[in-house]
Amino acid sequence: MARSMTGYGRGECARNNRKFVVELKSVNHRYCDFNIHIPRLMNPFEDRLKRMLAAELSRGKVDVYVTFETTAAGDVKIQRNDVFASAYISALSEMRRRYKLSGEISVELLSRFSEIFSVERAIDDAQVLGELWETLEDAARMALEGLAAMRESEGDALKGDILDKLVTIQSLAKDVGVRAPLVSAEYSEKLRARMAELLESYALDEPRLLTEITLFADRVSVDEELTRLNSHIRQLGAILAQDGPIGRKLDFLAQELNREVNTIGAKSNDLTISKLVVELKNEVEKIREQVQNIE
Repeated sequence: MARSMTGYGRGECARNNRKFVVELKSVNHRYCDFNIHIPRLMNPFEDRLKRMLAAELSRGKVDVYVTFETTAAGDVKIQRNDVFASAYISALSEMRRRYKLSGEISVELLSRFSEIFSVERAIDDAQVLGELWETLEDAARMALEGLAAMRESEGDALKGDILDKLVTIQSLAKDVGVRAPLVSAEYSEKLRARMAELLESYALDEPRLLTEITLFADRVSVDEELTRLNSHIRQLGAILAQDGPIGRKLDFLAQELNREVNTIGAKSNDLTISKLVVELKNEVEKIREQVQNIE
């Protein structure tokens, strides 16, 4: 199943006057990269949360936002740093005196300086910490389910689009296969006519002429490229039907498709085939862009 790397999920879970909200936002990335935003009080859970998410997501840049609310008495405590408080009061008093400023140095004013007050988790009980993790985990699971559903939905759309483009590529490749043998035949006729015109009364050197025609046919033959191109198309279709991460395999085969089309273009000295190659390149490039979004 093709899954996009782009998606969003949100989960919320509340127990015992405590609530966690987890939001997941993911976009394409070559590897799996997590950027976790979690309240400082919950820092001990960060690594465990990352491992849980990594077990479900293999590629993508994932931003994780965790919010925590509590109305449980005693969950947090406020620490006051008297050293910083004294230093700020002294500095503010000196500024007021030196610059002849008015106003009181109030608690409200001092509360704006983050060094003076700090919020700490007051929960040390192992059972309570276990309950907190279970609540956070349930919220994260809900967010993962929403993210997975969105990624799968977009993945289905990408899969359908790629399959449509593969049908177009296969049709264009068939047209190239029909046209390619005619190029050698037309070259043979033109060469014979040109040689007859130049030599007029002299007999044509038939063996030499056949050698030249054979060499030309070998130079412009695209049979091998078309065989490999069709093989890559079949493999792409088979991989799109597989479960699990398939993005890297698709990316490799898309590059191989591009390689074969470029080789056909390099060998072509026929206007019709050149036009078909331009269309092939356009469709292959679209596939290369699409597979960048698949996990």
